[in-house]
Amino acid sequence: MAAALEYELENDDYYSLLNVRREATQEELKASYRRLCMLYHPDKHRDPELKRQAEQLFNLVHQAYEVLSDPQSRAIYDIFGKKGLEVEGWEVVERKRTPAEIREEYERLQRERDERRLQQRTNPKGTISVGVDATDLFDRYEEDYEDMPGGGFPHVEINRMHISQSIEAPLTAKDTAVLAGSLSTHNGNGGGNINLSLRRVTSASGWGEIEFGAGDTRGPMFGMKVFRNITPRCFVTAQCGLQFSSRGVRPSASTMWARHLDQNTMGYLQWRWGSQSAMTTSIVRDTKTSHFTLALQLGVPHSYLMMSYQYKFQDDDQTKIKGSLKTGFFGTVVEYGVERKISQHSVLAGTVSIGVPQGVSLKIRLNRASQTYLFPIHLTDQLLPSAVFYATVGPLVIYLAVQKLVITPYVRSQKEQELQKHRENSASDIAKKKQEAESAVLLMHESVKRIIEAEESKMGLIILNAWYGKFVTDNSRKNERAKVIDVTVPLQCLVKDSKLILTEASKAGLPGFYDPCVGEEKSLKLLYQFRGAMHQVLSGDTEPLRIPKQSHRIEAET
Repeated sequence: MAAALEYELENDDYYSLLNVRREATQEELKASYRRLCMLYHPDKHRDPELKRQAEQLFNLVHQAYEVLSDPQSRAIYDIFGKKGLEVEGWEVVERKRTPAEIREEYERLQRERDERRLQQRTNPKGTISVGVDATDLFDRYEEDYEDMPGGGFPHVEINRMHISQSIEAPLTAKDTAVLAGSLSTHNGNGGGNINLSLRRVTSASGWGEIEFGAGDTRGPMFGMKVFRNITPRCFVTAQCGLQFSSRGVRPSASTMWARHLDQNTMGYLQWRWGSQSAMTTSIVRDTKTSHFTLALQLGVPHSYLMMSYQYKFQDDDQTKIKGSLKTGFFGTVVEYGVERKISQHSVLAGTVSIGVPQGVSLKIRLNRASQTYLFPIHLTDQLLPSAVFYATVGPLVIYLAVQKLVITPYVRSQKEQELQKHRENSASDIAKKKQEAESAVLLMHESVKRIIEAEESKMGLIILNAWYGKFVTDNSRKNERAKVIDVTVPLQCLVKDSKLILTEASKAGLPGFYDPCVGEEKSLKLLYQFRGAMHQVLSGDTEPLRIPKQSHRIEAET
């Protein structure tokens, strides 16, 4: 949200200012530029204050036209915005380069700047897993509680814990070092290990990695891994390792071949040799609305068939529901669950696992930025309907209560604080844009009078009222205050030949407009007259608009 606000405040939309399409031709740019020059030319105004204001707006329009009329500058602006024109090093770019060459040159300059800051970057990742044994809730008989102290409450304990952390340290543009460590404990026994990996990008289509490790749960370890794109649709990975222990050296190796079967489908074939040798083949299909996986493994000691499906809702919370079935020599496991984004950087997921002979478990996962928190809760070793019911309904009820009482108010408060902070920090910029808009409206009055007289003489298009900003129409938000500005004069000034055409861009950049509610959803509401009939329309901020239209007409009964 912060980035969006900064963009909103620091970037003038030149296309919106000239009210032209992003695909506008040189003729369209020139026509719009000439019209605005006639409106804002300083020599048309005798009043010193109006003359000064007209000069400022004239220079702004001239700057927009200069950028968009030059193919090289326009290419930079289209790709990277106004800031792209200010990147250090552009003075060495040849003026005859194509847009594609300009993009390549810009990316080169960006890489050089990124390399200077490379040593300051790390990419920390971590996982904390806390295993809970709650089988006493369902697996014990009532008489077993009678002899227990404290009223016979079920005994719930933490029986395992795992903590892992890793950081990446870029050494050069091609070399990266990764340091990782982990600690684990289970029923009073535990240990840890540490690993160091060095990865080098050998070419645009491949990389190689070596890994060293040591720990008390496992002995010293050495491994190698390579990745290679064979074709644009196919890649292969291979790795091998040596594990040293008191029992000797245990070698291992694996390789995976993957191929794009179509735009959304990947096929994988993996072979693994070592303590758990296996051959696995799988098909993964990932689309905008779903994710499907089908896998078959043949190996020692485990062979299985697994199928999973995930449906992705197209909502702001990125909600996903999923289910899977896995069956093999170990038994059968059915899982179902849901995943949802609860804040900008946090995702919460819950999964119920029902298996034979594993029993019933509930798995809670919270992803916060690059950190993952896992809470596997083992409820029962048997297939008890009560355990399945509470594992499904309990977390859902708790989530809905917490969402309504804690998360939603907190997120709303954070957004309001962030919005208020940006408004305070950008008050001078907003005031400047407001002053420019008010100055533009003053300069438009004479032109608007002439336009209205011409339109009235032929019963053409007359803008009666126009408002731009945030409208409150929902009854649940009736306590909120509408934040709108009157833009009747600026829109009437844009009327030509009884037509008003607004392009697909934020209307805050139009001459005479400014943003009355930075960071909030905005609309344009118009009441206009055409051929003696009243018309009304409500348009979104970035929606294109063309009036008059028959569908906007207000019937006499209304």
